[in-house]
Amino acid sequence: MKAMTPSAALAAVIGATPMPRTEVTKKVWEYIKKNNLQDKIKRTMINADAKLKAVVGVSPISMFGMTKEISKHLK
Repeated sequence: MKAMTPSAALAAVIGATPMPRTEVTKKVWEYIKKNNLQDKIKRTMINADAKLKAVVGVSPISMFGMTKEISKHLK
């Protein structure tokens, strides 16, 4: 897979190293799990902190909508 370069906002979450889209998704989920951002009751919702909100724009956001927003931050 082609390595994608993250924007500055996304790099604050996953690091600035170019990586394939699949690795970006994996790193974002690692960040979500590490910072306990998944909603306790409705597990499909992500309660974004300041760093993640700079990428996705809103909080909370569904895990399905989050992927679309993250794609906008990859070149």
